[in-house]
Amino acid sequence: MKEHLIVLDLDGTLLTDEQKISALTKETLMKAKAAGHHVMIATGRPYRASQIYYEELGLITPIVNFNGAFVHHPRNAQWKSIHTPVDIRVVHDVVESIHKYEYNNLIAEVIDDVYIHREDEAMLNIFNMGSPHVRMGDLKTTLLEDPTSLLIQANDANVPIIRQHLQDVHAELIEHRRWGAPYPIIEIVRKGLSKAVGIDQIAKEMGIPRERIIAFGDEDNDLEMIEYAGIGVAMSNGIDQLKNIANEITLSNNEDGVAKLLQERLKL
Repeated sequence: MKEHLIVLDLDGTLLTDEQKISALTKETLMKAKAAGHHVMIATGRPYRASQIYYEELGLITPIVNFNGAFVHHPRNAQWKSIHTPVDIRVVHDVVESIHKYEYNNLIAEVIDDVYIHREDEAMLNIFNMGSPHVRMGDLKTTLLEDPTSLLIQANDANVPIIRQHLQDVHAELIEHRRWGAPYPIIEIVRKGLSKAVGIDQIAKEMGIPRERIIAFGDEDNDLEMIEYAGIGVAMSNGIDQLKNIANEITLSNNEDGVAKLLQERLKL
């Protein structure tokens, strides 16, 4: 069988609800690699929060972090990384414009530097993975460079209201996505970015056509990736919008959905 590129979202897809890679899924991915297929991660997380899984799987491929805003190769310093941050002036405009809406916090990230608008122990615990440099305080004074991403934490009722505002006022300059559990968070990156953009670059460099890309996802930040891949797979725990455009729907992240699909498709 010709080599395929297997692309994995992390939360709600590769990882169980306990944030683990199950034994069967790990075994199946190792078999896929041994059979000559390539395995890579495409996630909204920064690298510091995805490195543990990259290393657990023994990956030797580039990785897409921040939903396409940072594409790099952890094992090859010669590989040209692509960092596409949001213009800081746009971020300050967004921050200023959402003050009229109810939100809990704002978090900006510049690769491994984290800026938290309001002091919040729960947010600090979430973003402390990988020991980043963390600064607390008003983003208008603490954030002095273009961020990789901006996160808006709000309650479930206000997330769609804020997203509609972002679409109405800032759509020409930013992309916005909603995180899944455990917190309702809107993630903002530069306009035109998505996981698919990074995957396309990596696949072309590897010489793997779209029809031999198998991508797995569950949330709205996976929409472009699932549509781009020759075989776009939605997890059964995924959102309906993703299932509607997927080529396949597999079992949930807690039922070895990734492993079951790969076993069937790649005869593992």
